[in-house]
Amino acid sequence: MAEQQAAKPPVTIKKYANRRLYNTATSSYVTLDHLCQMVKEGTDFVVYDAKTGEDITRSVLTQIIVEEEAKGQNLLPISFLRQLISFYGDNLQWLVPGYLEHSMKSFARNQEQMRKYMQDALGGLFPFGGQFEEMSKQNMALFERAMKMFSPFPAEQQGEAAAAKPGEAQGGDIDTLKERLNALQREIEQLTKKR
Repeated sequence: MAEQQAAKPPVTIKKYANRRLYNTATSSYVTLDHLCQMVKEGTDFVVYDAKTGEDITRSVLTQIIVEEEAKGQNLLPISFLRQLISFYGDNLQWLVPGYLEHSMKSFARNQEQMRKYMQDALGGLFPFGGQFEEMSKQNMALFERAMKMFSPFPAEQQGEAAAAKPGEAQGGDIDTLKERLNALQREIEQLTKKR
């Protein structure tokens, strides 16, 4: 399949002054999301400025990366970005593109094997899907209880506190409560990092 795509000439995309992108193969306007999908499907394309004819593929692909990063699809760690920026103007700058391209090609060649390995490893470690579902439900219940503690409606909290079992969150085991709050904080931090 890769050989077939290599034999095909790349699709030509024209970018107009109004920032609209025009796919000459389909005779239709497209968005950056469309171009992103084309990349994921392995469709090769080049982008030209409609007025000057200049090849602006690199800047459009960079724009797609910026948009994806802004959506929370963080693939580029901050330390990597800092290192990459530091190579601009460096006397070894010419080595970086080849190194990155080689690394990504190697990663792409091995990605299916890595997926299978991860599935086998995780599947072997966690064979009981139902247990994870139950743990997720318990975590959500814990999260909801914690959020109610910080609710701006104290009357509702008092009603729930009165209905609670004796010894439960009414001067009960403070260490257990602290432990739960710490676990909740770690979960919130993990969720925040994923965005």
